[in-house]
Order: sequence, then C-alpha cells, then structure tokens
Amino acid sequence: MKKIFKLLPQIYHFGKEHIIRSVRLELVVTFCICLVAAFISGSWYNGYYKEKHMIAEIDYSSSIQKISDEMVYIKSQVDGKSTKDNINEILDNNVKSNTKVYLTDIGGKVLFESSNAKAQKLDIYELITKSENFKREYDEATIIDTDNGIVQKRISLEKGVDYTRIDGITLENKKAYLVVMGTPQQKITYIRPSYSPFLSGIIAIFTFIFLFYFLTNKKMMYIEKVSRGLMEISKDNLDYRIELHGKDEIAKLAYNINFMAGELKKRIERERAAEKTKNDLITNVSHDLRTPLTSIKGYLLLLKDKKYKDSSELNDFINISYNKSEKLESLINDLFEYTKLSNRVIKLNKEKICVDELLEQLVEELYVICKENNVTIEKDIYSKNIYAELDGDKIVRVFENLLMNAVRYSLKPGVIKLRLSENERYIVVNVGNKCENVNKDELTKIFNRFYRMDKSRSEATGGSGLGLAIAKNIVEMHGGKIWAECNEDNIVFFVKLPKM
Repeated sequence: MKKIFKLLPQIYHFGKEHIIRSVRLELVVTFCICLVAAFISGSWYNGYYKEKHMIAEIDYSSSIQKISDEMVYIKSQVDGKSTKDNINEILDNNVKSNTKVYLTDIGGKVLFESSNAKAQKLDIYELITKSENFKREYDEATIIDTDNGIVQKRISLEKGVDYTRIDGITLENKKAYLVVMGTPQQKITYIRPSYSPFLSGIIAIFTFIFLFYFLTNKKMMYIEKVSRGLMEISKDNLDYRIELHGKDEIAKLAYNINFMAGELKKRIERERAAEKTKNDLITNVSHDLRTPLTSIKGYLLLLKDKKYKDSSELNDFINISYNKSEKLESLINDLFEYTKLSNRVIKLNKEKICVDELLEQLVEELYVICKENNVTIEKDIYSKNIYAELDGDKIVRVFENLLMNAVRYSLKPGVIKLRLSENERYIVVNVGNKCENVNKDELTKIFNRFYRMDKSRSEATGGSGLGLAIAKNIVEMHGGKIWAECNEDNIVFFVKLPKM
C-alpha cells in the first residue's frame, strides 16, 4: 500500500503532463468531470427535495391491524367452546387494555364480556354497518411505498373513534357473535413525496452545460485569439506574433503560425533583395557593357570619318578599339561563366593536386605583374606536399582572382602575404594585403555579383565585379568556404577547402 501511495505523485504528474499536451485528453477529462458533477447535482437535488417536502401524518393502520389480529386470535380460542368453559377467563387473558371483547347471541344480548366491558346488550346491525363502512374506507385508503419496501395502508381517524370488528362464531352449537371494540392508537409517520425526475434531469443538464462552458472557456478564448492572430497576419502584418499558452496542439498551431509568419517575412525580404539585386545587375551590366561599347563606337566613328592625323594615330585608334572589345568579351565570358556556376551547370573535374606547388607556380607567373605594380608576394607555406581533390582549372581561377585583386588594390609599394596551412580535414589559403580602410559592412557584400567598392565603377580601379562571385561559387562547389576579414587597413581573404 505504501508503494502505491508513493507512486501516486508520479502517476499524477505523468497524467498531467500527457493531458496538457493533448486537446483530446483535455476534452475527455473535462467531459468526465462535468458528467460526475451533473450526476452529483441531480442526486443532491433529489435528496434535498425529499427532505424539504417531507409530510408528517397520523397513522392508525398499525394499531387497527393489531386489533384485527387480536380478534382473530380470540376467535380461535372461543370458537366452538361450550358455555361451561371458562370463557370469561379466556377473554380477560387475551384482551388488551385498549380493547373490549363481547360474546353475544344473534339478538345482541351479551353472553360473555371482558372485565373492562360494561354493556349488557349490543345493536348488532349497527355494529355490522359501522364495521363494513370502516372496512370500505380502509380498503380505499392510499397505498404508501416506504423507503424500506414495506407497503402500508394509511387511514386517518378522528381522535376517540372506536374501531369495531365483529365476526360470527359457534357457541354450544348455536350461532353467536364475537365483537372486539378498540380505540386505535395514533402513530406519527413522515412521508417523503415522490419527486419529478424531469426536474432533477434539468438541474443535471444545466450543471453539465455551465461547468463545461466554464472549464472550456479559457481554451475557446485562446482559439479565438489564434484566429484573430491569423487574420492579422493575413493582412500582411508579418511582425504580429500570437502569444503562446500551454503545450497542446493549439499551442503548437500558434507556434507554427508564428513560424510561418517569420518565414513569409524572410521570403518576402529575400524576394525584395533579389529584386533589388536584379535591378542592380541590370544597371551594372548596362553600365559595364555601355562603357566599352561607347569607346569602341567613338573610335570607329573617328576611323570612319578619317579623323586621324597619320598612320600612327590610326593604329592607336585600332589598338584601343581592339583592347576595349577584349574587355567587353572578358566581361561577357565572366557573366556567362558565373551564370553556369550559379546554376551548377558546370561539373568539376577533380584530381589529386599538390596545392603548395600550384601556389608556387601561380606566384611565379605573377612576378612580372607584381613588379610592374611595385608589390611583392611574401609566402608562408606550412609544409610541403599538401594534396587535395580539386578541379585544377577552376581553383587556379580562385587563387588568381584573389592575388590579382591584392595586386590591384594593395597600397603601393606594398606586400601581399600568401599563407597555406592544413589540418586533418581541410587546407586553408590566406591572401592578405594593406589597402585603404574597408567598411566591415561591405565585407559581406563583396562576394555578390557585380558588387564593387568603387561605386563609380571606374575601369582604372577594378574589373567586372564578377571575380569574387565566381570564386565563391567555385569554392562552394568544392564543398569549401570563402570569406574576408579586415583589421583597420589590412584585409585578408580565407579559402577553406576539404583535402579529400
């Protein structure tokens, strides 16, 4: 038993935890509580009604029954007796204090009587009439079904009225009458009236409805709050959040609605950002294409109108137009390659590549360009023979772009720091240089397509603005990551690639 009592708190908490997580269980428990309360209220009203409307009545039926029983017993004792028998003694021994017994002939003359009886002659006809009237009244009396299941007949008499029983007997082979007279003793009884089950049912139903409404009102108000919140969100108020209450399915629904609103807001913001990016792309592409085209068109117009001084100036115009067309071709190729990389149209041709040797070779190829721009590359190779599964052509494009940007934007004279390190799973390449102060907010944007920190998009300070966007796509296709960090006038690009 002690173990059971110890388990009760655990059972209670277990049940409570499951109930508060399920609307179905909450409704079942609420229904059961309301049903029990309705039954109790109906039963209480039944008992209250019976007690409140109990009727007190004076009952003579039990006393009358005793007189009748006495009559039957005395008859059995004197019927068939002779006058020589001691009948008076028999009558006195069996008579009660409140009854009188007579033995008369058929004319009403008293032959024997009990000691308390004084009459000498009785009117038999009158006694028979009274006895019959009383019997009829008793037979028509109300039948009462008591709580203990005993059926009684109830009759009320005026105080002092005698009850007479008369019956024929044989005395010395002659007909005679046995007359028993008695005053019935009153007995007070209480009657519980029958109640209407309809009224008890109405009270039980009312109790059930009221209690069910009271217990579910909080939950229904919360459902209405969720509904209002959903309507508010549907009106494009995506910042609105429904207050969370409980842990059941309705609370989960409210959480999911809030989550949906947040996701819709993010999606709309992304769509707006994409729309802005698209507009910027159109603007930037138009600018970057129009600039070389305008130059080419201008020089061709000069050639068409023969507005050149000599053959040397003619060749200069032709060379300038050719260089502009090459830049235009490079821009179109970059845009085409970026589109293919973004849509994952290009497949990587991976092979085992020695990364430190690749970087050494790339630095050698850039020696002349670095010298022309008055910068040097300072190498910090962690170790030799660092291998990784890479697409050689694509990854060279990444490192070449980073080094060329460093050459282009580094302060002159300057030093470009190239560092290669590794761990068990990744290789990390760092390219850093000193430059003009960079806004940290721009570091998250420099990998966007056509983004250039030079808002004038001058040819003298940069390329197409697609180089870093292409590099990011290539690195991500390799399962790696590229990012930039800056500290005052130092900017460092990091490329993290899986080894195998």
